[in-house]
Amino acid sequence: MMNSPQQVPIIYNLFPRLAGIMPSWREHIERAVSMGFNWLFINPVLYPGFSGSLYAVKDYYRINPDFLPPGAEGDGLPVLEQLLRTCNDMGISPIMDLVINHTAMDNPLTQTHPNWYVRDDNGKIISPFARDPDDPEKITVWGDLAEIDNENSSDKQNLWNYWTDLVLFYLKLGFTGFRCDAAYKVPAELWTHLISEANKIATDTVFFAEILGGAKEETLVLQDAGLHYFFNSSKWWDFTAPWCLQQHEEFGQIAPSISFPETHDTSRLAADTDGNEALQRQRYIFSAIFSAGLMMPIGYEFGFKKQLHVVNTHPDDWETPSFNLVEFIRRVNRFKIEHQLFHGEGHFKEIINNDSILILERSNEQLPRQKGWILVNKDQKKQVSPPLKKIILGQQHRFYRLCSDTSPITGEPVVPQNLILYPSEVAIIC
Repeated sequence: MMNSPQQVPIIYNLFPRLAGIMPSWREHIERAVSMGFNWLFINPVLYPGFSGSLYAVKDYYRINPDFLPPGAEGDGLPVLEQLLRTCNDMGISPIMDLVINHTAMDNPLTQTHPNWYVRDDNGKIISPFARDPDDPEKITVWGDLAEIDNENSSDKQNLWNYWTDLVLFYLKLGFTGFRCDAAYKVPAELWTHLISEANKIATDTVFFAEILGGAKEETLVLQDAGLHYFFNSSKWWDFTAPWCLQQHEEFGQIAPSISFPETHDTSRLAADTDGNEALQRQRYIFSAIFSAGLMMPIGYEFGFKKQLHVVNTHPDDWETPSFNLVEFIRRVNRFKIEHQLFHGEGHFKEIINNDSILILERSNEQLPRQKGWILVNKDQKKQVSPPLKKIILGQQHRFYRLCSDTSPITGEPVVPQNLILYPSEVAIIC
């Protein structure tokens, strides 16, 4: 039996600073639904601290006024509740960005619950920081943030109760999933606790772990936490180095994963490639078929080039489209939903990997007798003829040219001697 669409997470990231006030989000949600997305990930919309960063939360029960319509009164929560109702009515499940590894430095909790925070030897609250892996002496400190001591706080029970109440409050408000920001910085036991408590009132709640930037050891500790999905690093694969397939198998111990061609934290792919539409299509298809799920940020479908920013992005940054991939994305999303072989995490075997061609065999434990092949033309300028001698084809196999907006969605018969991959094309045989 084919998994239901809800079990194949296809996530549209609506970045609130670009989308503007919540009542104006409907057109973006409608577009996401029309493209076949079934989850809507919304970055933090809660009241921020002095920096204005979306991820520096000052008040967990008040909405950022930047996203409220003129004249909105009170905490703004009814406006968010109406938005969530709209999402659920339209058949797209809203995901809340759950930030519980730090708060804003000026969050009142730093005063009312001082022992909830990590402190240095002088008693000063510590801010999160990151070391440059290429230069350990180079450290970035986020001074607007205060690091939470979820593991060793002397008042851990009340701290964990606070997070539990937060999760349950927003579940009841209308969210159906949570993106666990910097999940590796939160004890696995806390995630297990929150998931258990959420399931008591909504058994279909889904927790998506953001683990990018975490050390391997920190990440693998989460494998027994009960997290449903995590976001992987396949965006950075050059289709050649061995690390991606190795990581895919190793991190599969944690949970199935989500791929993406870009996120709100990365530069725009269209900017990195000088607006190369073929590469925009290539990376989207690969994200769709490599992992259990995929995510795409708002604007990718139009080739936007301005990088999203948690403080400075504004609705006026909406760009003139470089191209329009709405129909293409709809076709790819539909292909993923309709082909069970590309559900779940799957397993890969490298068949061919040379300077111009990558061929991966994909299998799925739920379909032990079926296999499919992902064909990638690495060359951005030349078409190639992929050698298929190592692929055992049956009469049921068909060739899917997903990069095209006109090729039949049902696929075509496989004729090896006539098979051509266009520059940067990703195609499927299954």
